[in-house]
Amino acid sequence: MTKSQMRWVIALLLFLATAVNYADRQALSIVSKTIRGEFGMTEVDYSRVVATFFLAYAIMYAGSGYIVDRLGTKKGFAFFISLWSLAAMSHALARGTWTFGICRFFLGLGEPGNWPAAAKAIQEWFPAKQRALGVGLFNAGSSLGSMVSPPLISWLTYQYGWKFAFVAVGAIGLVWLVFWLGIYYTPKPDADEPEEVLPRPKIDWAKLVLSHDCLAITFARTLTDPVIYFVIFWLPEYLQKERHFDLAMVGKYSWVPFLFGGIGYTLGGWLSGWLMERGVDMPVARKRIMLIGAACLPVAIAAPLVPTAALAIGATCFITFGHGFWVANLQTLPTDLFRRHEVGTVSGFSGMGGALAGAVANLGTGYVVQHFSYSPVFLLAGILHPMGMVIIWKMLPNERFRHSLR
Repeated sequence: MTKSQMRWVIALLLFLATAVNYADRQALSIVSKTIRGEFGMTEVDYSRVVATFFLAYAIMYAGSGYIVDRLGTKKGFAFFISLWSLAAMSHALARGTWTFGICRFFLGLGEPGNWPAAAKAIQEWFPAKQRALGVGLFNAGSSLGSMVSPPLISWLTYQYGWKFAFVAVGAIGLVWLVFWLGIYYTPKPDADEPEEVLPRPKIDWAKLVLSHDCLAITFARTLTDPVIYFVIFWLPEYLQKERHFDLAMVGKYSWVPFLFGGIGYTLGGWLSGWLMERGVDMPVARKRIMLIGAACLPVAIAAPLVPTAALAIGATCFITFGHGFWVANLQTLPTDLFRRHEVGTVSGFSGMGGALAGAVANLGTGYVVQHFSYSPVFLLAGILHPMGMVIIWKMLPNERFRHSLR
Protein backbone atom coordinates (compact mmCIF):
# COMPACT_ATOMS: atom_id res chain seq x y z
CA MET A 1 0.00 0.00 0.00
CA THR A 2 1.41 3.41 -0.98
CA LYS A 3 1.74 6.27 1.49
CA SER A 4 -1.08 8.18 -0.25
CA GLN A 5 -3.35 5.16 0.20
CA MET A 6 -2.22 4.38 3.73
CA ARG A 7 -2.95 7.89 4.98
CA TRP A 8 -6.67 7.28 4.48
CA VAL A 9 -6.48 4.06 6.48
CA ILE A 10 -4.82 6.05 9.27
CA ALA A 11 -7.51 8.73 8.97
CA LEU A 12 -10.19 6.04 9.35
CA LEU A 13 -8.52 4.70 12.50
CA LEU A 14 -8.30 8.20 13.97
CA PHE A 15 -11.94 8.84 13.04
CA LEU A 16 -13.04 5.67 14.83
CA ALA A 17 -10.90 6.39 17.90
CA THR A 18 -12.48 9.82 18.25
CA ALA A 19 -15.92 8.25 17.89
CA VAL A 20 -15.12 5.85 20.74
CA ASN A 21 -13.75 8.75 22.79
CA TYR A 22 -16.99 10.69 22.53
CA ALA A 23 -19.24 7.69 23.04
CA ASP A 24 -17.40 6.97 26.30
CA ARG A 25 -17.64 10.53 27.58
CA GLN A 26 -21.25 11.08 26.52
CA ALA A 27 -22.62 7.89 28.06
CA LEU A 28 -23.06 9.57 31.44
CA SER A 29 -25.09 12.49 30.08
CA ILE A 30 -27.53 10.14 28.36
CA VAL A 31 -28.34 8.19 31.53
CA SER A 32 -27.77 11.10 33.90
CA LYS A 33 -31.42 11.45 34.86
CA THR A 34 -31.64 7.73 35.61
CA ILE A 35 -28.46 7.79 37.69
CA ARG A 36 -29.40 11.01 39.48
CA GLY A 37 -32.71 9.44 40.45
CA GLU A 38 -31.06 6.22 41.65
CA PHE A 39 -28.43 7.95 43.75
CA GLY A 40 -30.32 11.10 44.74
CA MET A 41 -28.02 13.51 42.86
CA THR A 42 -29.07 17.09 42.13
CA GLU A 43 -28.13 19.05 39.00
CA VAL A 44 -25.37 20.71 41.00
CA ASP A 45 -24.10 17.27 42.09
CA TYR A 46 -24.11 16.19 38.44
CA SER A 47 -22.19 19.33 37.44
CA ARG A 48 -19.55 18.49 40.06
CA VAL A 49 -19.18 14.95 38.73
CA VAL A 50 -18.69 16.33 35.21
CA ALA A 51 -16.30 18.97 36.55
CA THR A 52 -13.99 16.24 37.91
CA PHE A 53 -13.72 14.99 34.34
CA PHE A 54 -12.70 18.44 33.16
CA LEU A 55 -10.22 18.88 36.00
CA ALA A 56 -8.39 15.71 35.04
CA TYR A 57 -8.85 16.53 31.35
CA ALA A 58 -7.11 19.86 31.84
CA ILE A 59 -4.30 18.36 33.91
CA MET A 60 -3.53 15.65 31.39
CA TYR A 61 -4.25 17.74 28.29
CA ALA A 62 -1.32 19.94 29.29
CA GLY A 63 0.97 16.93 29.53
CA SER A 64 -0.57 14.52 27.03
CA GLY A 65 0.99 16.22 24.03
CA TYR A 66 4.42 16.09 25.65
CA ILE A 67 3.90 12.41 26.46
CA VAL A 68 2.90 11.69 22.86
CA ASP A 69 5.91 13.64 21.57
CA ARG A 70 8.22 11.58 23.81
CA LEU A 71 6.61 8.14 23.32
CA GLY A 72 5.81 8.63 19.67
CA THR A 73 2.42 8.50 18.01
CA LYS A 74 1.86 4.75 18.09
CA LYS A 75 2.79 4.09 21.73
CA GLY A 76 1.32 7.37 22.95
CA PHE A 77 -2.09 6.72 21.41
CA ALA A 78 -2.07 3.13 22.69
CA PHE A 79 -1.39 4.32 26.24
CA PHE A 80 -4.20 6.86 26.31
CA ILE A 81 -6.94 4.78 24.70
CA SER A 82 -6.18 1.92 27.09
CA LEU A 83 -6.49 4.28 30.05
CA TRP A 84 -9.75 5.91 29.01
CA SER A 85 -11.39 2.62 27.94
CA LEU A 86 -10.72 0.98 31.30
CA ALA A 87 -11.90 4.12 33.09
CA ALA A 88 -15.15 4.11 31.08
CA MET A 89 -15.79 0.50 32.04
CA SER A 90 -15.15 1.30 35.72
CA HIS A 91 -18.29 3.47 35.86
CA ALA A 92 -20.27 0.25 36.34
CA LEU A 93 -18.72 0.02 39.83
CA ALA A 94 -19.73 3.54 40.92
CA ARG A 95 -22.12 3.93 43.85
CA GLY A 96 -22.72 7.65 44.22
CA THR A 97 -21.52 11.18 43.54
CA TRP A 98 -17.98 10.69 44.82
CA THR A 99 -17.33 7.34 43.15
CA PHE A 100 -18.76 8.61 39.86
CA GLY A 101 -16.46 11.60 40.27
CA ILE A 102 -13.43 9.31 40.66
CA CYS A 103 -14.39 7.34 37.56
CA ARG A 104 -14.84 10.57 35.60
CA PHE A 105 -11.46 11.80 36.83
CA PHE A 106 -9.65 8.79 35.39
CA LEU A 107 -11.68 9.04 32.19
CA GLY A 108 -10.52 12.65 31.99
CA LEU A 109 -6.90 11.59 32.42
CA GLY A 110 -7.11 9.30 29.41
CA GLU A 111 -9.30 11.04 26.87
CA PRO A 112 -7.29 14.21 26.04
CA GLY A 113 -4.44 12.16 24.59
CA ASN A 114 -6.63 11.45 21.55
CA TRP A 115 -6.16 14.97 20.16
CA PRO A 116 -2.41 15.60 20.26
CA ALA A 117 -1.80 12.01 19.13
CA ALA A 118 -4.25 12.36 16.24
CA ALA A 119 -2.87 15.78 15.25
CA LYS A 120 0.65 14.34 15.30
CA ALA A 121 -0.44 11.41 13.15
CA ILE A 122 -2.06 13.80 10.66
CA GLN A 123 1.14 15.82 10.37
CA GLU A 124 3.17 12.62 9.88
CA TRP A 125 0.91 11.31 7.10
CA PHE A 126 -0.76 14.29 5.39
CA PRO A 127 0.73 17.11 3.26
CA ALA A 128 0.01 20.66 4.38
CA LYS A 129 -2.87 21.22 1.94
CA GLN A 130 -4.72 18.13 3.21
CA ARG A 131 -4.07 18.51 6.94
CA ALA A 132 -7.22 20.49 7.74
CA LEU A 133 -9.21 17.79 5.94
CA GLY A 134 -7.40 15.14 7.99
CA VAL A 135 -8.08 17.03 11.20
CA GLY A 136 -11.69 17.54 10.15
CA LEU A 137 -12.10 13.84 9.41
CA PHE A 138 -10.84 12.62 12.76
CA ASN A 139 -12.85 15.29 14.56
CA ALA A 140 -15.92 14.12 12.63
CA GLY A 141 -15.55 10.94 14.66
CA SER A 142 -16.74 12.95 17.65
CA SER A 143 -20.01 13.49 15.82
CA LEU A 144 -20.33 9.80 15.00
CA GLY A 145 -19.74 8.90 18.63
CA SER A 146 -22.21 11.54 19.78
CA MET A 147 -24.78 10.40 17.21
CA VAL A 148 -24.51 6.69 17.95
CA SER A 149 -24.28 6.88 21.72
CA PRO A 150 -27.81 8.23 22.50
CA PRO A 151 -29.72 5.41 20.77
CA LEU A 152 -27.08 2.81 21.69
CA ILE A 153 -26.80 3.76 25.37
CA SER A 154 -30.57 4.16 25.68
CA TRP A 155 -31.17 0.71 24.16
CA LEU A 156 -28.47 -0.98 26.24
CA THR A 157 -29.83 0.67 29.38
CA TYR A 158 -33.39 -0.46 28.67
CA GLN A 159 -32.23 -4.00 27.82
CA TYR A 160 -29.42 -4.65 30.29
CA GLY A 161 -29.12 -1.67 32.64
CA TRP A 162 -26.86 1.37 32.70
CA LYS A 163 -23.90 -0.55 34.17
CA PHE A 164 -23.70 -2.88 31.20
CA ALA A 165 -23.92 0.13 28.87
CA PHE A 166 -20.73 1.62 30.34
CA VAL A 167 -18.87 -1.70 30.13
CA ALA A 168 -19.91 -2.25 26.51
CA VAL A 169 -18.88 1.14 25.14
CA GLY A 170 -15.62 1.08 27.10
CA ALA A 171 -14.67 -2.32 25.69
CA ILE A 172 -14.92 -1.03 22.11
CA GLY A 173 -11.76 1.03 22.65
CA LEU A 174 -9.77 -2.08 23.55
CA VAL A 175 -10.90 -3.71 20.29
CA TRP A 176 -9.74 -0.61 18.39
CA LEU A 177 -6.36 -0.86 20.13
CA VAL A 178 -5.66 -4.25 18.54
CA PHE A 179 -6.02 -2.79 15.04
CA TRP A 180 -3.94 0.31 15.91
CA LEU A 181 -1.00 -1.73 17.19
CA GLY A 182 -1.13 -3.96 14.15
CA ILE A 183 -1.38 -1.23 11.50
CA TYR A 184 0.24 2.06 12.56
CA TYR A 185 3.83 3.04 11.79
CA THR A 186 5.59 6.38 11.40
CA PRO A 187 6.34 7.11 7.72
CA LYS A 188 9.52 8.67 6.43
CA PRO A 189 9.32 12.48 6.00
CA ASP A 190 8.50 13.82 2.55
CA ALA A 191 11.22 15.34 0.45
CA ASP A 192 9.95 18.87 1.17
CA GLU A 193 10.47 18.41 4.93
CA PRO A 194 14.29 18.30 5.21
CA GLU A 195 14.35 19.62 8.76
CA GLU A 196 12.60 16.47 9.99
CA VAL A 197 15.39 14.11 8.95
CA LEU A 198 17.74 15.80 11.39
CA PRO A 199 18.08 14.44 14.94
CA ARG A 200 15.11 15.62 17.00
CA PRO A 201 16.15 18.42 19.38
CA LYS A 202 15.06 18.40 23.00
CA ILE A 203 11.86 20.37 23.53
CA ASP A 204 12.07 23.45 25.75
CA TRP A 205 8.56 22.90 27.09
CA ALA A 206 8.21 26.20 28.96
CA LYS A 207 9.48 28.28 26.05
CA LEU A 208 7.26 26.43 23.58
CA VAL A 209 3.97 26.71 25.49
CA LEU A 210 4.60 30.37 26.34
CA SER A 211 5.37 31.27 22.74
CA HIS A 212 3.13 33.84 21.07
CA ASP A 213 1.59 31.40 18.59
CA CYS A 214 0.86 28.73 21.21
CA LEU A 215 -0.80 31.27 23.49
CA ALA A 216 -2.96 32.58 20.64
CA ILE A 217 -4.27 29.09 19.88
CA THR A 218 -4.74 28.42 23.59
CA PHE A 219 -6.75 31.61 24.16
CA ALA A 220 -9.01 30.80 21.19
CA ARG A 221 -9.66 27.27 22.45
CA THR A 222 -10.25 28.52 26.01
CA LEU A 223 -13.11 30.64 24.76
CA THR A 224 -14.72 28.18 22.38
CA ASP A 225 -14.19 24.59 23.58
CA PRO A 226 -16.71 24.97 26.45
CA VAL A 227 -19.47 25.54 23.90
CA ILE A 228 -19.29 22.06 22.44
CA TYR A 229 -18.81 20.58 25.91
CA PHE A 230 -22.11 22.19 26.89
CA VAL A 231 -23.89 20.46 24.01
CA ILE A 232 -22.29 17.10 24.82
CA PHE A 233 -22.95 17.08 28.55
CA TRP A 234 -26.11 19.16 28.89
CA LEU A 235 -28.23 18.73 25.75
CA PRO A 236 -29.89 15.50 27.01
CA GLU A 237 -30.54 17.20 30.37
CA TYR A 238 -31.98 20.25 28.62
CA LEU A 239 -34.29 18.17 26.43
CA GLN A 240 -35.57 16.21 29.42
CA LYS A 241 -36.04 19.18 31.76
CA GLU A 242 -37.22 21.95 29.43
CA ARG A 243 -38.69 20.01 26.48
CA HIS A 244 -40.05 17.09 28.55
CA PHE A 245 -38.27 14.30 26.66
CA ASP A 246 -38.05 10.82 28.17
CA LEU A 247 -34.99 8.58 27.72
CA ALA A 248 -36.42 7.02 24.56
CA MET A 249 -36.98 10.44 22.97
CA VAL A 250 -33.45 11.52 23.94
CA GLY A 251 -32.11 8.46 22.17
CA LYS A 252 -34.29 9.14 19.15
CA TYR A 253 -33.57 12.84 18.60
CA SER A 254 -30.52 14.14 20.51
CA TRP A 255 -28.10 12.75 17.90
CA VAL A 256 -29.32 15.15 15.19
CA PRO A 257 -27.05 18.14 16.08
CA PHE A 258 -24.03 15.86 15.98
CA LEU A 259 -24.85 14.79 12.43
CA PHE A 260 -24.51 18.43 11.43
CA GLY A 261 -21.32 18.63 13.48
CA GLY A 262 -19.82 15.76 11.48
CA ILE A 263 -20.71 17.55 8.25
CA GLY A 264 -19.13 20.73 9.59
CA TYR A 265 -15.87 19.03 10.60
CA THR A 266 -15.44 17.31 7.24
CA LEU A 267 -16.66 20.15 5.01
CA GLY A 268 -14.75 22.79 6.98
CA GLY A 269 -11.52 20.83 6.68
CA TRP A 270 -12.00 20.16 2.99
CA LEU A 271 -12.89 23.75 2.13
CA SER A 272 -9.68 25.27 3.47
CA GLY A 273 -7.67 22.79 1.40
CA TRP A 274 -9.88 23.55 -1.61
CA LEU A 275 -9.13 27.26 -1.23
CA MET A 276 -5.39 26.56 -0.98
CA GLU A 277 -5.52 24.47 -4.16
CA ARG A 278 -6.93 27.56 -5.88
CA GLY A 279 -4.11 29.80 -4.79
CA VAL A 280 -5.39 31.18 -1.49
CA ASP A 281 -2.63 31.48 1.11
CA MET A 282 -2.77 29.00 3.96
CA PRO A 283 -3.59 31.48 6.76
CA VAL A 284 -6.24 33.23 4.68
CA ALA A 285 -7.90 29.92 3.83
CA ARG A 286 -7.89 28.77 7.45
CA LYS A 287 -9.34 32.06 8.72
CA ARG A 288 -12.07 32.31 6.09
CA ILE A 289 -13.48 28.94 7.05
CA MET A 290 -13.17 29.70 10.77
CA LEU A 291 -15.08 32.95 10.21
CA ILE A 292 -17.92 31.10 8.46
CA GLY A 293 -18.09 28.73 11.41
CA ALA A 294 -18.08 31.51 14.00
CA ALA A 295 -20.87 33.30 12.15
CA CYS A 296 -23.18 30.29 12.63
CA LEU A 297 -23.06 30.28 16.43
CA PRO A 298 -25.27 33.30 17.27
CA VAL A 299 -28.30 31.34 16.03
CA ALA A 300 -27.94 29.26 19.21
CA ILE A 301 -29.24 32.16 21.28
CA ALA A 302 -32.73 31.37 19.98
CA ALA A 303 -32.72 27.73 21.17
CA PRO A 304 -34.46 28.25 24.55
CA LEU A 305 -36.80 30.90 23.11
CA VAL A 306 -38.43 29.02 20.24
CA PRO A 307 -41.80 27.32 20.87
CA THR A 308 -41.02 23.73 19.86
CA ALA A 309 -38.36 21.15 20.67
CA ALA A 310 -37.72 20.64 16.94
CA LEU A 311 -36.79 24.30 16.50
CA ALA A 312 -34.59 24.17 19.62
CA ILE A 313 -32.73 21.18 18.22
CA GLY A 314 -32.46 23.01 14.89
CA ALA A 315 -30.87 26.02 16.58
CA THR A 316 -28.45 23.68 18.38
CA CYS A 317 -27.45 22.26 14.99
CA PHE A 318 -25.94 25.67 14.18
CA ILE A 319 -23.67 25.25 17.21
CA THR A 320 -22.31 21.89 16.12
CA PHE A 321 -22.08 22.75 12.41
CA GLY A 322 -20.31 26.07 13.00
CA HIS A 323 -18.04 24.56 15.64
CA GLY A 324 -17.07 21.88 13.11
CA PHE A 325 -15.88 24.51 10.62
CA TRP A 326 -14.05 26.28 13.43
CA VAL A 327 -12.31 23.27 15.00
CA ALA A 328 -11.22 21.61 11.75
CA ASN A 329 -9.03 24.64 11.11
CA LEU A 330 -8.18 25.82 14.63
CA GLN A 331 -6.79 22.41 15.54
CA THR A 332 -4.79 22.38 12.31
CA LEU A 333 -2.92 25.56 13.23
CA PRO A 334 -0.31 23.75 15.39
CA THR A 335 0.64 21.65 12.36
CA ASP A 336 0.93 24.86 10.29
CA LEU A 337 2.97 26.86 12.80
CA PHE A 338 5.18 24.33 14.60
CA ARG A 339 7.64 21.58 13.78
CA ARG A 340 6.68 17.91 13.84
CA HIS A 341 8.23 17.16 17.25
CA GLU A 342 6.42 20.18 18.78
CA VAL A 343 2.89 19.59 17.47
CA GLY A 344 1.75 17.22 20.21
CA THR A 345 2.94 19.54 22.96
CA VAL A 346 1.24 22.60 21.49
CA SER A 347 -1.99 20.71 20.76
CA GLY A 348 -2.05 19.37 24.29
CA PHE A 349 -1.35 22.67 26.02
CA SER A 350 -3.94 24.56 23.98
CA GLY A 351 -6.49 21.87 24.75
CA MET A 352 -5.76 22.32 28.44
CA GLY A 353 -7.07 25.88 28.19
CA GLY A 354 -10.32 24.63 26.71
CA ALA A 355 -10.66 21.93 29.37
CA LEU A 356 -10.08 24.34 32.28
CA ALA A 357 -12.65 26.71 30.83
CA GLY A 358 -14.98 23.74 30.34
CA ALA A 359 -14.70 22.83 34.03
CA VAL A 360 -15.55 26.36 35.14
CA ALA A 361 -18.33 26.69 32.57
CA ASN A 362 -19.81 23.35 33.57
CA LEU A 363 -20.01 24.31 37.25
CA GLY A 364 -21.57 27.60 36.23
CA THR A 365 -24.06 25.81 34.00
CA GLY A 366 -25.18 23.56 36.84
CA TYR A 367 -25.82 26.54 39.10
CA VAL A 368 -27.52 28.68 36.45
CA VAL A 369 -29.92 26.01 35.19
CA GLN A 370 -30.85 24.89 38.71
CA HIS A 371 -31.58 28.42 39.94
CA PHE A 372 -32.56 30.26 36.74
CA SER A 373 -32.82 28.83 33.20
CA TYR A 374 -30.86 27.73 30.15
CA SER A 375 -31.24 31.08 28.37
CA PRO A 376 -28.02 32.70 29.72
CA VAL A 377 -26.04 29.57 28.81
CA PHE A 378 -27.27 29.55 25.21
CA LEU A 379 -26.54 33.29 25.02
CA LEU A 380 -22.88 32.70 25.90
CA ALA A 381 -22.73 29.76 23.51
CA GLY A 382 -23.77 32.10 20.73
CA ILE A 383 -21.15 34.81 21.24
CA LEU A 384 -17.93 33.04 22.27
CA HIS A 385 -16.83 31.88 18.80
CA PRO A 386 -17.03 35.40 17.29
CA MET A 387 -14.89 36.56 20.23
CA GLY A 388 -12.42 33.77 19.48
CA MET A 389 -12.25 34.88 15.87
CA VAL A 390 -11.13 38.32 17.01
CA ILE A 391 -8.28 36.69 18.95
CA ILE A 392 -7.12 34.78 15.87
CA TRP A 393 -7.18 37.91 13.71
CA LYS A 394 -5.31 40.03 16.25
CA MET A 395 -2.73 37.53 17.51
CA LEU A 396 -2.03 35.48 14.38
CA PRO A 397 -1.59 37.84 11.43
CA ASN A 398 -0.84 36.13 8.15
CA GLU A 399 2.85 37.01 8.32
CA ARG A 400 3.37 34.58 11.22
CA PHE A 401 2.59 31.66 8.89
CA ARG A 402 5.14 32.55 6.22
CA HIS A 403 7.84 30.18 7.45
CA SER A 404 5.37 27.29 7.24
CA LEU A 405 4.10 27.85 3.71
CA ARG A 406 5.25 25.30 1.15
